[in-house]
Amino acid sequence: MTHESKSDAAAGPQASSKDAGPSSPTTVSAVSSGLLDGVRVIDLTRVLGGPYCTQILGDHGADVIKIEPPTGDETRSWGPPFKDGLSAYYAGANRNKRVITLDLKSDAGRNLLLRLLKTADVLVHNMKPGTLERWGLDYDTVLEPAFPRLIVCEITGFGANGPFGGYPGYDAVIQALSGLMSVNGDAESGPMRLGIPIVDLAAGLTASNAIAMALVSRQTRNRGQRLDVSLYDVALGLLHPHAANYLMSGQEPQRTGNSHPNIAPYDLFDTSDGPVFIAVGNDRQFALLCAELGTPKTASDARFASNADRVLNRAELHVALQAPIATMSAEDLTQRLLAAGVPAGAVRTVPQVLSHEQTRARRMVVETAGYRGIGIPIKSAQTPGSVRHPPTIMNADADAIHQELGLDLNEADASRSE
Repeated sequence: MTHESKSDAAAGPQASSKDAGPSSPTTVSAVSSGLLDGVRVIDLTRVLGGPYCTQILGDHGADVIKIEPPTGDETRSWGPPFKDGLSAYYAGANRNKRVITLDLKSDAGRNLLLRLLKTADVLVHNMKPGTLERWGLDYDTVLEPAFPRLIVCEITGFGANGPFGGYPGYDAVIQALSGLMSVNGDAESGPMRLGIPIVDLAAGLTASNAIAMALVSRQTRNRGQRLDVSLYDVALGLLHPHAANYLMSGQEPQRTGNSHPNIAPYDLFDTSDGPVFIAVGNDRQFALLCAELGTPKTASDARFASNADRVLNRAELHVALQAPIATMSAEDLTQRLLAAGVPAGAVRTVPQVLSHEQTRARRMVVETAGYRGIGIPIKSAQTPGSVRHPPTIMNADADAIHQELGLDLNEADASRSE
């Protein structure tokens, strides 16, 4: 299908699939057209934020063509671990994509990209601002006039304007510059990086949402548009409730470790066999917690009468709750409190989580053809996502894509050589 005649996002045919048993691992096959069936995405992204965005689109049925430079996405070498020539880091963000290498610094490579864009709905890239312009692929003067229905999503570190505009951005650096790191950790630890690349992942989620909204908008406007998503902006959007607290009170947020600046008890407690997190959001839950712990007097203590009181007296509250909790088992207490309506959770390791019955029931580990990965969080009843194309080696799909475009061997070779 050409870009001009292709149906818009989420307008593809619907297909249903029979659910796997609740306790069985998910075996992946092409069982669903997906919410984005009929949408073609050209993916010029690398590392994590962009690839995570396009993987989400691919999980839900989009035909994602990932274009890598002749040297490949650098995360292919980010390991160990490696398996069958792929790093786990690369594999975790690059399934459901067809892969081809192009030298976009060459005329042949750029010409092939333009031929691909004739068939595309979305172009996603996370190059530094100005890169496409240097290659003669400026949005305003080239891409929009040639492909008026094309949606172009740019994921950058800081955007193109402002004192940091155009600078590269990496997750941990953005955590530091955005204030996220300043509120993570405790008074003794000092600022700490979050243990996952939260800014990159959130940027990918934000960009995928933006693309979905732009596809919906295109149905009525009949035109594409340019989307600007920066890691810096996304990180600031994550700064809740600390930014909201500061903007209202003028008081600089402090590191509180595992506790919450606005709620108590909302903290980690030590049991007889491991830590458990208890998150009480209202007075009713607090009364239920005290009842389950066998300490009803704590619930009636004037120091803990309301959430505001509990926050002011959080140290005394922690001591009062820690004493009975220390005699209990983390998993048993978790089950008891959850059943009673009190949010609580034993702190589990990654292996424990990935083998847990709840993970299996929600089909959050997928397996196919030697590939194992995290499942798809969005559960769409009529057009569920699926893993149709495991992560693959460089240039694995080049021949098929060249054939689709009608390229001869010489044209194909010229497009991918430096």
